[in-house]
Order: sequence, then structure tokens, then C-alpha cells
Amino acid sequence: MRIRVAAAAVVSGAVVLSALALPVAAQAAEKRTGAAVKLSSFASTSVQPRDSSGNTKFSHAVINGGKDIVLGTTGTKSVTVTYTATNASGIALTEAFLWQGTDSSTTDGITGGLGTDDDPACTETATQGTYTCKAVFNIHPATDMKDNGVAGTWKLFLGAWDLYANASYNDDVATASIKKAATLTANATPEPVKKGKTITVTGKLARANWSTGKYAGYVSQPAKLQFRKKSSSAYTTLKTVKTNSTGVLKTTTKATVDGYYRYVFAGTATTAAATAPGDFVDVR
Repeated sequence: MRIRVAAAAVVSGAVVLSALALPVAAQAAEKRTGAAVKLSSFASTSVQPRDSSGNTKFSHAVINGGKDIVLGTTGTKSVTVTYTATNASGIALTEAFLWQGTDSSTTDGITGGLGTDDDPACTETATQGTYTCKAVFNIHPATDMKDNGVAGTWKLFLGAWDLYANASYNDDVATASIKKAATLTANATPEPVKKGKTITVTGKLARANWSTGKYAGYVSQPAKLQFRKKSSSAYTTLKTVKTNSTGVLKTTTKATVDGYYRYVFAGTATTAAATAPGDFVDVR
């Protein structure tokens, strides 16, 4: 984080004060799931010294470029959050959390909490007291989401210390949707088929299960069966089909011309949209 050199001593003092303000359990926690504990400690009235009015103001927050955060079952998803922090007294450092729940000041009120590996990077702009900041959340679905919150709406919690070690926070600066990744397939048979004959289009809709680390069939969900002619680039919706008890899709239609069949799932509040690759059928 870039700060004015004259403020270095105050900054180091703010770091010490912030560490003393947090419970021992939070300081000792090495697991990323400890973010919920640290978050609630920051938001609670036990954090001292702290400006009761919270003089640092946060604005222009953007999470993941304004897009949904889609997580599968493995790997790491890096999510960038940018925001502006403003305080006439200057800003020593900021902290950022993504959280889910009803009350950020108690661990019971937080159903999920994600922290950053490093403190956000903030740079003072040409306007004194105004800083542009960037925080990076490296989310590991296999560990961070297994027992830490659920898919849906998450909020951005931002906190800051000014150059005099006064703390401020806002627990609902912006929101983002964290969704489970989905997969979708489509297979049209028989291939080839005589013109005017019936073909069967099957497929399967599955989504990430963070508890098991596997993908499982998504039950009773609508998907559109679409078709495009071989000579065209545009798909047309033929009908809507619902998945069965194992996430399988199955329906029939008449084949009249060479082309591609696919299923399209629009997504839900907890699951990302998915489109199956088009499956070509040769009509003879």
C-alpha cells in the first residue's frame, strides 16, 4: 500500500492497535474460515480506538467486474474487488471481507465469511484523502465453501484505519452473487435420420456440490431445447423441458433439415447458467 512517508509511524501504530483489538482466537486462526470471526470482531463495539461516526467513507465498489462469482469444485478463483476510500485525515490501511448473513457484528449472524490473503492495496489519488483500492480474494471452493456459507447473495464489508488510528467500517458496501458452476450436455439420436422422422434429444444438467466436491444432477429445472440450421448461426427455441430426479433431460422432435440441437439452462439465484454444445444431426 502506498502512503505518505510522514505517516509511517502512525500506520505501524494502527496495525498494532488493530491486532490488539481482535480476539486471541481470531489472531491465532490460520484457516481462511476464521474470516468470519475477524469480521465480527471488526464490526463489534469492542474494537478500540474507533470513531463512533466512522469518518472513512467507501464508494464505487465493484466486485469481480460486476459479474457473478461462479465456483466449481476444485481449483482457485481469484476475485478482484475495487473501491474508493475517502477520509480527510488520511487512510493508513483498509481491510476487506465478503460475508453472508444478517449481522456482521456476531459470529452467529454470519453464515459465511471470506478474507483476503494480503491487505488491500490502496493508492492516494491527486485528491488528498481519497484513495483507490484493490483487494484480491483467492477462493478455494474445496475448502472455503465446503463448510463456509452457501450460494446466493454475499455482501462486501470494508474497514479502515485513518492516520490517527481511528477505525471505520461499512458492512454492506456492495453485493455479489456467488453461484455454483453448472454443466449441461445434449445428444440427439439417431444419427443420421430420415427427413420427417422423430429424433430423441437427451442431456444432463449437473451443478457443483461444495460439500461432496462433486457435480450432482440438478432436479426439476427447466432447460430450453434449441435448434439451428447448418447454414445458420442463430438458434431457435423449440420447447422447454424439465430435468428428472437425476438431472436428466429427454424429449423428442421431428427432424426436417440438417442442423444442431442443444439445451440451454438460464440459471438460478444459486446456480450459474449453462449451455450444452450443439449436437449435429444429418438429415437424409
